[in-house]
Amino acid sequence: MEVQGMKLVLDDVKATLGTWSFSAQGIFDEGLHLVCGDVGSGKSTLALMMAGLLPAASGSVTRDQVSSLMVSFQFPEYHITGTTVHDECKSWGLDPETILSSISLGEKRDRDPLRLSRGELKRLHLACVLANPYDLLILDEPFSSLDVNEKQRICNTLSSRSKGITVLFTHEQAIFPRVAHIWEIREGRLWYCGSPPDGLWNWHHAPPLIRTLIAAGKTPKNISPEDLMEAACMT
Repeated sequence: MEVQGMKLVLDDVKATLGTWSFSAQGIFDEGLHLVCGDVGSGKSTLALMMAGLLPAASGSVTRDQVSSLMVSFQFPEYHITGTTVHDECKSWGLDPETILSSISLGEKRDRDPLRLSRGELKRLHLACVLANPYDLLILDEPFSSLDVNEKQRICNTLSSRSKGITVLFTHEQAIFPRVAHIWEIREGRLWYCGSPPDGLWNWHHAPPLIRTLIAAGKTPKNISPEDLMEAACMT
């Protein structure tokens, strides 16, 4: 069935490096898409190809009706352009006071961003990224270097995004936002598991807690902590 509106289309996309190869076919429409897979399976490679930063060996990537795009890499240092925390916020076209107060970094407004801790720098970067609306937002391991509270805060923000295509690549095993679609990379290709709750049954990389709940006949409606708690409390 043809998907109408904004979409990212992977048409028999292939990537190769020596004896390693990877292929992807699928349509990403509006909503939050979770993509998981083992280390070295090709998640970051796929993220780069989706963003147009890495050409595919064959096939095509089409961003239909996508007028704005942002890709966030695992290591926030790659994104820094400002010489102070204050200037870094301004470089994103944002009000520094609003951003810094939201992540409790107001007292470090004049510090060199690269002198922040890794967790602080990640908070700063994600606050700037998520403050802007993008038609296509690609997040490669956004939860790395964050504590539990920050992970939950980011998940709440992602769950509340009402427009655009968001693609979340992660190894996270405990804290997730509510997602519309689940994908995974295995056996050298991208597989579509489906939408929760039915898609959870096809999710080979599902975290142990989700597998345990399903085995107990308590399939969660979705994968956020609230959904998992609700399922665990089912009688």
